[in-house]
Amino acid sequence: MKQSRSGKKQKFTIGMKKKLVVLFTLVLLAFVGLGVRLILITKNNGEEYEKQVLSQQQYDSTSLPFRRGEILDANNTILAYSEKVYNVVLDAKLLLRDDKYLEPTIKALVTHFDLDAGEIRSYLKDHPSSQYYVLAKKLPYDQISAFQELITPGSDSYDANIQGIWFESGYVRKYPNGSMACDVIGFTSSDNTGMYGLEEYYNDTLSGTMGREYGYLNEDSSLERTTIPATDGDNIVTTIDGNLQSIVEKHLKEFNDTYKNNARTGNGANNVGCIMMDIHTGDVLAMASYPNFDLNNPRDTQALIGMPAVDEKGNKVKGESIYDSGVYITEEMIENFSDEELYQNYNALWKNFCIADTYEPGSVAKPFTVATGLESGSITGNEVYNCTGVLEVGGWPIHCHNTYGDGYVSVERGIEISCNVAMMYIAQSIGNGTFTKFQKDFGFGLKTNIDLAGEARTEGLTYNAADMTSSDLATNSFGQGFNVDMIEMITGFCSLINGGYYYEPHVVKKIVSSSGATIKNIEPRVLRQTVSASTSEKIIQYCNQVVAGAEGTGKTARPAGYMIGGKTGTAQTLPRKNQQYVVSFMGYAPADNPQIAIYVVVDRPNTDYQPDAKYATRIVRAVLTEALPYLNYPMTEPLSDKEQQELMELRDQMVTTANIEEAAVEGQEGQEGQEGEEAEGEEGTEENQEAAAEEEQPAMDGPRSSIWETFERDPSTGYYIDPNTGAMIIPETGTVIGGDDLPDFDGDGPGSEGNADNTAEGNP
Repeated sequence: MKQSRSGKKQKFTIGMKKKLVVLFTLVLLAFVGLGVRLILITKNNGEEYEKQVLSQQQYDSTSLPFRRGEILDANNTILAYSEKVYNVVLDAKLLLRDDKYLEPTIKALVTHFDLDAGEIRSYLKDHPSSQYYVLAKKLPYDQISAFQELITPGSDSYDANIQGIWFESGYVRKYPNGSMACDVIGFTSSDNTGMYGLEEYYNDTLSGTMGREYGYLNEDSSLERTTIPATDGDNIVTTIDGNLQSIVEKHLKEFNDTYKNNARTGNGANNVGCIMMDIHTGDVLAMASYPNFDLNNPRDTQALIGMPAVDEKGNKVKGESIYDSGVYITEEMIENFSDEELYQNYNALWKNFCIADTYEPGSVAKPFTVATGLESGSITGNEVYNCTGVLEVGGWPIHCHNTYGDGYVSVERGIEISCNVAMMYIAQSIGNGTFTKFQKDFGFGLKTNIDLAGEARTEGLTYNAADMTSSDLATNSFGQGFNVDMIEMITGFCSLINGGYYYEPHVVKKIVSSSGATIKNIEPRVLRQTVSASTSEKIIQYCNQVVAGAEGTGKTARPAGYMIGGKTGTAQTLPRKNQQYVVSFMGYAPADNPQIAIYVVVDRPNTDYQPDAKYATRIVRAVLTEALPYLNYPMTEPLSDKEQQELMELRDQMVTTANIEEAAVEGQEGQEGQEGEEAEGEEGTEENQEAAAEEEQPAMDGPRSSIWETFERDPSTGYYIDPNTGAMIIPETGTVIGGDDLPDFDGDGPGSEGNADNTAEGNP
């Protein structure tokens, strides 16, 4: 029995023992080899591998934001700047590495930033490995400074148990004056990129270069950091005078407040724009339009209310009939806007009306027609024309604004009373080729290249000589049939009154580094000479009569204590007979030595009867009554009791009240001295001016046909009423409201393409 059991027992043979020894030896050798290799790695490459491992932790580089450059006005008042702000960032992984950090950190966050503790706990539970989560955004330093002390080693209030929180710095754009100069300045997007205006045009200048902070290990394998600082953007100093800008914007708003919801629901006009310019440099001193918007909150929907709504192409939505000037935005409409519709109407709000919208200029173009005739030798200025109220050209009866006729009209009087027929006769003398050539010389149909984003292209909105018919030439002579924008008109007009020099308009005069060093001065740039000095003097003489002359259409533009010159304009929009008008005044001051130009355009005033240039001239008068004393121009005209009271009231509204008071006193003293030197027996300034105006009229000038003055007046509007037709007549000009419609010429011509909503007919 024992032998059989022992025979079945497994034996550990010699062969098996040998195999086990070999296996053991191999494993031992492998461990020895691995050990040797590790020793060699540690000895030869240990530092390299250690750095590589450590560098893969949270020591990589981070970006450092740059500070966007400031925008300043001509007086170095800040219009736009960037304020440093901080995001509060949570590193959940770091916070949760030890339970003792959790409660102190959450308590500190709730105390200092008014955060919800429950939301923080919920996030930590759902994202325990997260290392970047923004708890609060764009906080100024004074809101994070106390918490910064808690996490800064060495500070008096340092708490080592507050972990996993750090601050990410950035900048936010600020506009300290709210909506002031919003069209000129523009604003920035969320990624600090300029949009519209100077912010967009000078984006590369205002933008700096991002910095970088790098983490690395030193020779002792300790973490070190090196910083390449960000390069801040350059500052730009503009030609805009903040005081003049404020004056302009105040009176544009007053106009809107006066006529808002007047004849229809909506703003005081579809658009109102004003530009002031130094005629000898091209410097834009002020540029504004209404409606405007708050640069700090450009997406405030309240700014849209009262504007005409636009479609996806930016064209105004048509009203119920041709007599409507648009569909005006209400709160109910905004609630039903899609995101796309809201954005396209924001774009209409944000664009700069003074450079982006085109329209037919109307009679403010008449000085250009006369200047063309004088400069080309087509007329001498001594011509006299007979205005019967209408002239047939190319088979079309084209009316003067005074449909009753102006009688015999000289060139000078043609500007003073704004006679269309006289302009048509002058244009016939000039001819197509010369007329269109000078239009280009004056800048019509060309971009001015002003340093603002969004200037309209008017190429194709004027005629070529080959395409111009005789009727086109006739209507172009008084500003109908071609389109311009405001900056084109005032830039060309400055060349008419400064001796003929066409300056490139600009808004920035200097670029300055963040350290204060001047990088570039932007000097005035003369592009060409449009007319001679003698022609320029003639145009000043003629335009002075528009304000000073007994029959001048622009008398209501004269500011208190000053004489200015200029030209009125009234333009009928397409379709003709729609009773929708663009009215304007282009002027300069002082009258005897022009230094500044001003241009005001009112697009479809919110009134029952729109074709009255006084809606523009009254704005000009209000602006210049404040602006000229501020600019220290001495008064030249006597002040009535009403004007003296007006100036005294302005003392309480302006920061430059001393200038107004001194100018008023100087004006009165100068007038008293002048009166003392004049011959005795004169019966007052107005009578003398009227007598002088009559003496200056050419002998063949006939009196204005004022038959309308025999008609009865409408007591509510002050307009005369034609007993035969019932038409309303503007007393100062004889303009029959709706009675001087031009033919549509079958809709042909550049004025009918693309900008039909803004095309218009020239009037006084």
